[in-house]
Amino acid sequence: MAGMGPAPKPAGERRRRNATMAMTRLPAEGRPGDPPRFPLAPLVAKDDDLGLLREREADLWTDLWSTPQAVMWERTHAVLTVARFVRFSVLAENGNVKAATEARQLEDRLGLNPQSLLRLRWEIAADEVAEQRQDRPVRGRQTARQRLRVVDTDAVAGG
Repeated sequence: MAGMGPAPKPAGERRRRNATMAMTRLPAEGRPGDPPRFPLAPLVAKDDDLGLLREREADLWTDLWSTPQAVMWERTHAVLTVARFVRFSVLAENGNVKAATEARQLEDRLGLNPQSLLRLRWEIAADEVAEQRQDRPVRGRQTARQRLRVVDTDAVAGG
């Protein structure tokens, strides 16, 4: 019986190689609370815009730590990676091409674009209550007289 191939594996040992992995659901409302302390030394530049760069860095840091992805960054202790992303992003916004390349790569690793969310198997959970609130038609307020009004007055009068 040559050429028949190997015997099939027992049922307990079979495993699909192309099985899909579960997605990690991130809360749509984002990470609650204050951001962690920014771990990098203050930005140093010869530029007169140093104050603006530091302010932009602080704003971006705060904004990022309120995103849904920040829940996973906190869980995986990625504070330093997020800080490097912030630093490179601010420098990139001011024309530094090498910083732009680094920021783009870190953006992928941190799940900050749709493709990287899929690759990381992260999914932002839909806020179903808010969606239902938006789908419900809004009725104007009625007066008591309007709520009690009879539709067919002839039928009530017997006519």
